[in-house]
Amino acid sequence: MDTKIELYHDNFQNFKRYNIPKAQLVIADIPYNIGVDAYASNPMWYQGGDNKNGESKLAKSSFFHTDGTFKIAEYMHFCNRLLRKEPKEKGQAPAMIVFCAFEQMQTVIDYGKKYGFEKSYPLFFTKNYSAQVLKANMKIVGATEFAVVLYRDKLPKFRNIGPDGNKHMVFNWFPWERDNRKEYPKIHPTQKPVGVLKRLIEVFTDPGDVVIDPVAGSGTTLRAAYESGRNAYGFEVDKNFYIAAMEKMIPGKKDGAEWPTNIPSSRTKTFPMPRLGGGCSIACLMPKLFAPNTALMSIQLLNIGMILN
Repeated sequence: MDTKIELYHDNFQNFKRYNIPKAQLVIADIPYNIGVDAYASNPMWYQGGDNKNGESKLAKSSFFHTDGTFKIAEYMHFCNRLLRKEPKEKGQAPAMIVFCAFEQMQTVIDYGKKYGFEKSYPLFFTKNYSAQVLKANMKIVGATEFAVVLYRDKLPKFRNIGPDGNKHMVFNWFPWERDNRKEYPKIHPTQKPVGVLKRLIEVFTDPGDVVIDPVAGSGTTLRAAYESGRNAYGFEVDKNFYIAAMEKMIPGKKDGAEWPTNIPSSRTKTFPMPRLGGGCSIACLMPKLFAPNTALMSIQLLNIGMILN
């Protein structure tokens, strides 16, 4: 069986064009609406990271020009349409995971209820570092990420088999471990670790299931889904991030499989199903949130946009 990956340079609202199959899991990082404070507490606010040099061109700037146009109601509508219907059997229901700022969690839950997601619970992620370098000698700094799991009625599919083949309790907090940049290059300011995404995908889906990321960004969700043996579909409206994801995050050759020669405008790519390792990694789970109180420690500018180390 082949694992399919499709990334569309389009808005998720246009999903009907692509005949996308129903998803077992929708997972995405929505904009945090931090606007011109995107680099607050980050040394990159100043030239050379030193306030003595004055503000840099990143001061009072936002990460993305598309953040202000994101409509959460349309996102919830999309998720409700794209997720599988509630199955009769237990333990097979679909779920949606939304990564957001701490202050947005209740809003996400409230909007979810308006579109049929009556139940939810939070997820928390802990880091061993903080990007709030400029606040280090002023206050306790932020080192957490947040997400909300939403579902309609029945508890979603849950897989808690560990590497030892036994079932284990899964807590609602997870360590946040950064990716190896040689393997997973940084191409998006709020990119989430592939390892964290894999853990989420392994908990809420089975191999062969469909995972959708409506705001794909760097494409790490798609990469994580592929490497976990799931089919993945994503949308990205920003041309630079779309191109970077296609070229750097979704490899052109994997397990000996070449790209198809007749790639459509969506730049569909199909790979053989990878061989899965022994059970789930108990490493981390993922959040894709760039909370208002979280900034980035370092940043590089490439021709495709901003890339963080």
